[in-house]
Amino acid sequence: MKTYQKSIFWIQKYKIEVETASKFESEQWTEYKMETLIEKANAFVRLYDNKTGLWKVVKQDKEAIRSLSIIEETLMKLGLSKNETKVYLFLARTGEKKASEISEALSLHRTETYRILRDLEKRGLVSSVFEKPLKFIATPFERAIDVLIETKKLKLKMLEQKKERLLEAWLSIPQPEFEIEKKEVFQILEGDEQIDLKANEILSRTEDMLCIFLTEDDVSKLYHSGFLDKLERISKKGISVKLLAVDSPKSVFFIEKMKLESVEYRLIEVEDVPFFLISDKEELLFLLKRNGSKILDEKRKKIRATALWTNYEVLTRALYRLFAELWNMKAKEKVKVKAK
Repeated sequence: MKTYQKSIFWIQKYKIEVETASKFESEQWTEYKMETLIEKANAFVRLYDNKTGLWKVVKQDKEAIRSLSIIEETLMKLGLSKNETKVYLFLARTGEKKASEISEALSLHRTETYRILRDLEKRGLVSSVFEKPLKFIATPFERAIDVLIETKKLKLKMLEQKKERLLEAWLSIPQPEFEIEKKEVFQILEGDEQIDLKANEILSRTEDMLCIFLTEDDVSKLYHSGFLDKLERISKKGISVKLLAVDSPKSVFFIEKMKLESVEYRLIEVEDVPFFLISDKEELLFLLKRNGSKILDEKRKKIRATALWTNYEVLTRALYRLFAELWNMKAKEKVKVKAK
């Protein structure tokens, strides 16, 4: 009877999973299951107890997991692979270890572990200890971040130096003769870095007028990014810059700190309007999705910021008309200074 009940239980459980899976495309479902398993595994960490000579599995606190996740993502953006990041962080958190201990703790093949350790050593992130058996120790975290950032800077400097040679090489190649016809095009940009690059690119092309609508979160971001300084500089060159921001205590706080002298801005009460930027009534940058997360069947899924850039005339002018209407509303006008 017990066997029969167990069988019924597993059949029902399997049926529920199959029914749930049908709501997703097969690839999405596989990704979802894998992410769930990885998240559960990451909730635990193995630590070596020197006194007993045994490994202990310890459950990590949720806040610590989130912090660790942010650190891992940053290290990978700075050039480390996923496994290099794991090995470095394991050593940084547990102290000196033999390669066999690292391999066992992180479930990596011994050969791969040695290769990763040597690569990290070449980068200045790990050192070998003069002992037998050979042990490895991590460079202090703060110093390691400095090393990775300096390496990135050097690579960028080298690329800048190569730029002129690359342009010369490109111009030396015979180019086919054809007329460049202006087309209405669009780009979907994903991630803050790409969106910021496009916004700066638009600024550099603006000749007459720039109109920007900001939510309170956008005001905070622009304040910290240095983007507002660029707006101030172009406004002093005679370009008309108009900022519209949602009226809120947060917006007021940051706007009062801006100390913009040549930019017009107003605070208005409006809802459900996302960030958008219009340059010379000819091109538009429009935020489609913000960074954030959503709950999917009790699983938190990260969402990257996404924006649309286009020179499509109908859409650009429609958004400009919206901006003009909002600007002319009975706005709470704080400062209105003509561009010098």
